[in-house]
Amino acid sequence: MAFDIGENIVPVAGMLVPIVGSIALFSFLTVNGWADARRKEREAYYRGETLKKIAESSGEAAKSALEMLREQEKFAARRRIEGLKLGGLITTAVGVGVMVLLSGLRVAEPVYLTGVIPLLVGLALLVYAFLLAPKESEAQAS
Repeated sequence: MAFDIGENIVPVAGMLVPIVGSIALFSFLTVNGWADARRKEREAYYRGETLKKIAESSGEAAKSALEMLREQEKFAARRRIEGLKLGGLITTAVGVGVMVLLSGLRVAEPVYLTGVIPLLVGLALLVYAFLLAPKESEAQAS
């Protein structure tokens, strides 16, 4: 009663490829998430240690270290806003593309209007990034 592969190897291999691929993908995502969490934890620890050393010291070195930390915070805020702008542009372009693609279908209902959803999401991201997000001058004042 042994399993005779013989002629049935193709269906078995066809089933194993997606299974093994899924296991590999989710294993990679798990390890990647764990490594990213560890990296962020180390960065927070070293930042805390740096701030502790700065608080203990005084003079020009402390001022320059605090200035460096402020510059890092400005860079992170600028990078976040630029990411919002890029995400808004991409999502808006996807919305327009979906509308153009679906307008080519000749059906009784206006299915191309489904492209309005990503279009409006992209516009909302752009409006926030350009108009509502805190500016650098406001971040310095607080």
